[in-house]
Amino acid sequence: MKRVLLFVVVLLSLVLSACGGAPASSYPEQPIEIIAPANPGGGWDTLARTIQVSLETEKMVSQPLSVTNKPGGGGGVGLAYMAAQKGTDYTLVVYSPPLVINNINGTFEGKSYKDLTPLAKLITDYQIIVVKADSPYQTLEDLLNAMRADPKAIKFAGVSSPGSMDHVAFAKIAKAAGIDPKQLEYIAFAGGGEATTALLGGNVTFLSTGIGESVAQLEAGTIRALAITAPERLTSDLLKDVPTVKESGYDVTYEIWRGVFGPADLSPEAKAYWEATLKKMVESPTWKAQLEKLNWRDAYSPSEEFTTFLGQETETYRALLTELGFAK
Repeated sequence: MKRVLLFVVVLLSLVLSACGGAPASSYPEQPIEIIAPANPGGGWDTLARTIQVSLETEKMVSQPLSVTNKPGGGGGVGLAYMAAQKGTDYTLVVYSPPLVINNINGTFEGKSYKDLTPLAKLITDYQIIVVKADSPYQTLEDLLNAMRADPKAIKFAGVSSPGSMDHVAFAKIAKAAGIDPKQLEYIAFAGGGEATTALLGGNVTFLSTGIGESVAQLEAGTIRALAITAPERLTSDLLKDVPTVKESGYDVTYEIWRGVFGPADLSPEAKAYWEATLKKMVESPTWKAQLEKLNWRDAYSPSEEFTTFLGQETETYRALLTELGFAK
């Protein structure tokens, strides 16, 4: 009797398959390209390579993974590249607030996160204000006092385009300190390495950047942190003595979310695969070790929640950029 039942089960499975029952997906069948829409050394590049390392180390993807840098236009070159991948399944891209900001300030000429497929929000970083190790400015208030005296005399750098993340983060601080954000002298560089070189070479006074991008130079002792935009002090040995902007007397925080996207019209099979794979990745030992190393905070949310969040971010940034005078 048992043999008869087993035969019936097997036969039924074969019939269902022949009649269109869905076999297990074979995706992915080709190498995967992860786009970092900036030069090496910045937050997007660091995130893209951290994803690559984590997935490879944990052997979560059966196909080769590569990172390709597509710098330019504050992330616009990468966005245009992704537009050309519409309907394909083998290209991912990483973004952070400039994806929203550069839509509102006109840099992306109407393009937005809606031209991509949000897959997962992964981490939260915070902005850090750093100077050369031998800078005369010992505190954020020292720096702000000098800027109040002559805003044009103090140049600062970042890797986002004017009116975008690195610029906006400090503009928010400046406005709280009574300094007109439109008077700030901001210089945008294409990558974190170039911005750091400008700082160390004395071409700019300070750097506004994500904490993750500053770790190596802070550890080397070539730069010094004046403040971070987190709501409270971080607890790592490297940053526990760095005051928050709020401690410095200004009620300002600034969060840098970072996430991963596919092209528009990503197939259901690929979307489901990446949602499941990224969820596994953020729970892996390799990923968690990288978060600790880079002082990133886990902020994982899946595709649907991430998409809702991006809509909320758009409205929040529209109000902020209008207040700062950067909205178009």
